[in-house]
Amino acid sequence: MTPSPPATTTPSPIVGLRREREVLTVALATGRHVVIEGPPGTGKSTLLRSIARDAGQDVVFVEGNAELTPARLIGAFDPSQVLVDGYQPASFVDGPLLTAMRGGGLLYLEELNRVPEETLNVLITVLTEGEIAVPRLGTVHAGARFRLIAAMNPFDAIGTARVSQAIADRMCRVVLGYQDEPSERLITSSVSGLDGHVVELAVALTRATREHRDVRMGSSVRGAIDLALVLTGLGELRGEPRLERETARDAAYAALSGRIRIADGVDRTPESVIDELLDRFWPAEESEPADPGDDPADGPGKADGLPPPAAGFQPRRRPGREPAGRTQGRQQLAARHEHFSDVSSELGELDAEAFDAVLAQEPEAAVALLADMAVATDAQLRAAARRLAGRVFIQLGKVGPAQARGTRRLGPARNGEGDLDLDRTLDRWDPGLSGRPAPEDLVTRTWTAHRRAVCLVVDISGSMQGLAVALAAVAASGVMLASETGGSKLEPGVLAFGAGVRTLQRQGVRRPPEELISELVALRGHGTTDLAAGLREASRQLAGAVADERMVVLLSDCLHTAGDDPMTALGGIDRLHVLCPLPDADAESAAAALAARGGGISQPVRRLADVGPALTRVLS
Repeated sequence: MTPSPPATTTPSPIVGLRREREVLTVALATGRHVVIEGPPGTGKSTLLRSIARDAGQDVVFVEGNAELTPARLIGAFDPSQVLVDGYQPASFVDGPLLTAMRGGGLLYLEELNRVPEETLNVLITVLTEGEIAVPRLGTVHAGARFRLIAAMNPFDAIGTARVSQAIADRMCRVVLGYQDEPSERLITSSVSGLDGHVVELAVALTRATREHRDVRMGSSVRGAIDLALVLTGLGELRGEPRLERETARDAAYAALSGRIRIADGVDRTPESVIDELLDRFWPAEESEPADPGDDPADGPGKADGLPPPAAGFQPRRRPGREPAGRTQGRQQLAARHEHFSDVSSELGELDAEAFDAVLAQEPEAAVALLADMAVATDAQLRAAARRLAGRVFIQLGKVGPAQARGTRRLGPARNGEGDLDLDRTLDRWDPGLSGRPAPEDLVTRTWTAHRRAVCLVVDISGSMQGLAVALAAVAASGVMLASETGGSKLEPGVLAFGAGVRTLQRQGVRRPPEELISELVALRGHGTTDLAAGLREASRQLAGAVADERMVVLLSDCLHTAGDDPMTALGGIDRLHVLCPLPDADAESAAAALAARGGGISQPVRRLADVGPALTRVLS
């Protein structure tokens, strides 16, 4: 490897990193060797090149990996020359280490923690004494300005090893972090040649990947640069006068998904993280992205406010899209529920112990009461009931589904693997046409992996009251809990629909189940029921899921009163299962017909004991 020629052009300015640049410059000037630590894209190599230009020094680059042997780093005798002239100095071909030492240059060793230990041990004497003894060649002394600059990413655990204390003790350490947001905008603009809102959105999305609770390592500023360029190019290719949200989603997938590393033990995809973050900056109902500078905690403002990230994202509704829910006064609650006065004897009071007693004796009556108290006119009672509902319905949801779920199942195969499925083989093979079955006639059964994306669609129209709401909440709890146990690979989205559609949880986004259920029981619609709109929104969200099967679990009586025929809204849904709370004959018939068209099953749910078995059937 030959040294890079000295730079003769004006060096590119370094954005930020002033303090780090000063430390590194002084360390090199005082004869120190340095290791630079930092995640990808923080400017390690750019900073070094800039300092080398200013100092007029050559830089010899060498990539650290498991194939970097001592001979490749130091150099070796040319076998053909040795056969002719023997072991003469002229027969030796310098490696990058000797090249930098003889020329008094900078040896830049990338990925220090990927270099084998035996190779790193070669550097110990070089770092201490400034010389190295090479067999049959002799001792090579380093020039006065020779320095070793190593770089490493301490966050990458794949294919890396801990650097020995013997090496670490002989080097100074400079840690680089990501620049602040204005600096990253300046970098993105200068590299991409773009500016304006597209750069602001690209940088905001990229920086948010580094702070997400489910991400171990987010994207560097290179992701922002790529996102700005791809987003702008896609918009021009598609002829969009104003950038569309789906275009931003496609560009973000391309630019950021490969740069995101999900935290260990978290079962979600980079795409689902991008969806969640995109919703924060560009809600689905908005024609333009929100201002990335708006603080979600500030309440309504320029961008109508953004939800606190820790609570899980909830997209904003268009004003007037979904009518306000109905509330029930204390007299109404007392007339509908005989145990109301036992549980709430005074205004604003909810006796949890009294409720638990009712739940133990009459569970259906108790959960129906709790569901209706969640929309009480009494504000204090309403808040207490919603908090209690999150705990109670989640606990009830734990009874099902049963343990029949799994990520692998026996299924037919045509590749010859597994055990022979005699019945299916005989169905395919005609003995009259051949004396023995051909290989393509053989059907086997083997275990196959099966990853599903699930969207839960809950009816909150006027027909859903009391026990029907409670049954839907318990079923929703069961689906949520199924996504967190046993490696089932479910990634549930949750939608509520009446006259319009509301997203309670986006596909693949983890939100505390108690919080989601508390919100669900508080929703009440009235007027029309647009079932087709709910199914179409489920299909749209499932379209971006990485899965073998896209499944919808619908909790509804399936009696639509507005919108298109739901039979026409099943595109993009591989399987539709229906749980029909408290059905009459018409509802049961409509649910069965819709589930059959969607390739699934319909299960009537009339009491709490029906929920577990019904979920077991649709999820296993």
